[in-house]
Amino acid sequence: MKIIKGIIIAAMLTGVVGCSRMHPVLNVDNAPVSYNVQAEQVRSVILQSGTDRGWIMAETKPGTIRGEINVRTHKAVIDIEYNAKTYSIHYVSSENLKYEDGKIHRNYNRWVNNLDVDIKKNLAKIAQ
Repeated sequence: MKIIKGIIIAAMLTGVVGCSRMHPVLNVDNAPVSYNVQAEQVRSVILQSGTDRGWIMAETKPGTIRGEINVRTHKAVIDIEYNAKTYSIHYVSSENLKYEDGKIHRNYNRWVNNLDVDIKKNLAKIAQ
């Protein structure tokens, strides 16, 4: 009986730890643009992909787009650097996402991952 009780407690602790809301900040570094496209096409895809996902997108300088998303009381800001061959998505700042010591609420990572997936998918579409 003690063994079963120990297994149940261990399983519960594992479940609690595994469900943590805080995760290391997701940055996308030098994701390859695997198609023969121009930098302007990459720019257009990034802007449209972000807008479609609810990000406010603006080019801050050539080759860099600033993205901002506001969800209820939460805010995240990213920079996307791009050229014809690669793009990178980097964390800039956030509000109400509990950022501390390189960790952030898991929703931030979900938002960035969804944006990354959409950029890849939309680059594939224009390359056809």
